[in-house]
Amino acid sequence: MKKQWWHGRTAMQIYPKSFYDANGDGTGDLRGIIEKLDYIKSIGVDIIWISPIYRSPFVDQGYDISDYYQIDPGFGTMEDMEELLREAKKRDMYILMDLVVNHCSSEHALFKKALADPEGEYGQYFYFRKGKGNGQPPCNWRAYFGGSVWEKVPGQDDLWYLHLFAKEQPDLNWENPALRRRVYDMIRWWLEKGLAGFRIDAIINIKKDLSFRDYPADRDDGMCSVHNMLKHASGIGDFLLEMRHETFDRYNALAIAEAFDIKDGELPLFVGDDGYFSSIFDFSTEGLCKSRRGYFASGLPSVTEVRDTLYKSQAEMGDHGFFCNIIENHDEPRGASRYLPVSGQNDAGKKLLGLLMHMRRGMPFLYQGQEIGMMNYPFRNIDEIEDIGTLNEYRVALAAGLSEDEALAAVSLFSRDNARTPVQWSDDPQAGFTTADTPWFPVNPNYREINVRAQEKDPDSVLNFYRSLGALRKDPAYAETIVYGTFEPVLQEYSDLYAFFRRSAGKQLLVLGNMSEKEVTVPVPAESGDPHKDLKVVLNNLKHLEIQKNRITLAPWQGVILDVT
Repeated sequence: MKKQWWHGRTAMQIYPKSFYDANGDGTGDLRGIIEKLDYIKSIGVDIIWISPIYRSPFVDQGYDISDYYQIDPGFGTMEDMEELLREAKKRDMYILMDLVVNHCSSEHALFKKALADPEGEYGQYFYFRKGKGNGQPPCNWRAYFGGSVWEKVPGQDDLWYLHLFAKEQPDLNWENPALRRRVYDMIRWWLEKGLAGFRIDAIINIKKDLSFRDYPADRDDGMCSVHNMLKHASGIGDFLLEMRHETFDRYNALAIAEAFDIKDGELPLFVGDDGYFSSIFDFSTEGLCKSRRGYFASGLPSVTEVRDTLYKSQAEMGDHGFFCNIIENHDEPRGASRYLPVSGQNDAGKKLLGLLMHMRRGMPFLYQGQEIGMMNYPFRNIDEIEDIGTLNEYRVALAAGLSEDEALAAVSLFSRDNARTPVQWSDDPQAGFTTADTPWFPVNPNYREINVRAQEKDPDSVLNFYRSLGALRKDPAYAETIVYGTFEPVLQEYSDLYAFFRRSAGKQLLVLGNMSEKEVTVPVPAESGDPHKDLKVVLNNLKHLEIQKNRITLAPWQGVILDVT
């Protein structure tokens, strides 16, 4: 694997609507990001991915794009975007935008032209198909947000268009070379402006099973998940290689894919020196204990299940390339609420999660607010939910027989809205996010206890621990080992325990994490060399560590990095 400019970096996702409101209208904006660049840099973050800021009707919070060449006025202007690029460059920081090209908005000019003449030139930019008759759509695929993937074309008796997400998000027809050329032109236009690259949304979906056949129903609604179709779609590599050669390669751009449903054995095709992308997110734990029946039938995985899954994904990646390692993002609940048992949802547990993410092989990818340990929102009723996916899951839960209270509890745990509450900057009104009386989305009421300003003053805060992790990744004594060293799990017979080596030539680090409420004593692994040698503590999320000869005792939720060279 060739060394790349981004390998030693740390990244953060910014969900701009909820990050910081600089103009007091209740919604975060580009100027808010500019004002907080020094704060972001202080965490050790060099790369910022900004969720969609293009012009949009916001049916799906900006992932329905009506104009790829315009900044939505709610976020600011193109001049603001250009200033952000300049200010980031001054700080040796890099900006990524969200690339959403599986679908666009039904308000996009091209789709409006396509609706006006489905048989014409622009109709070929989308998927229009005749139904089965009797008001039945062409096939029984279920959209990600519920209901059929097909929507009737207004004014047509039996013509439908395809949307794998909301009906306001028609899918783009990647089979059409003219459509692909338009996409590549747009990508190059942004890279010419100085973007360092893109996070690429839902990209596996661009290749369809063009037979548009029915698959066996997997719910009582008679429909099947889109995932069934993706198993049968083939040939996506041709599109992805073409996109890479036409765009990213020309600018040495960083291309990070959201890539679910990669088929067995195909991971090396997606990442690495000759892969379709620079990197992909490690979503291996995202689906644990999730049911295809819906949120209501899903649960939370055990610590050991999460650990073993992450170990497996590290082994599968091997030396092919780098994952982007995550705990949470805009599509997931808060990591501290999801991956920590209630007894561990404290500062020590949150620091431990961050330590384990930073020390796996790959690029750490934070999500805004993670660095202060933000938690899930305590939803009191369904009217507080904004997310269309969660609202659909609520309806699914009710249809399955749950009461309204039970359905709300079920969807609250996994709702995407958990990660979309405003960042908690201080204990001022609205958590210092905005000067408006009402932000676009409610602030978590725990902002008085969990906020940036309070943690800035506390040397033992979660925030300052994240800063230590960011600094360690750049420390010349350890950078080579942390970035490029091997990842070797040990002591796997202990449940609820993370234990692994990071090794490079002349240096080895031992990482231990007790993800339980009980004290645990473990032997220093024989692979550490001389068991009687003094072990150097590189980083510890608690003040003390008990080491007796060749045994280490970890307190509940304790994580340590030891230099055992």
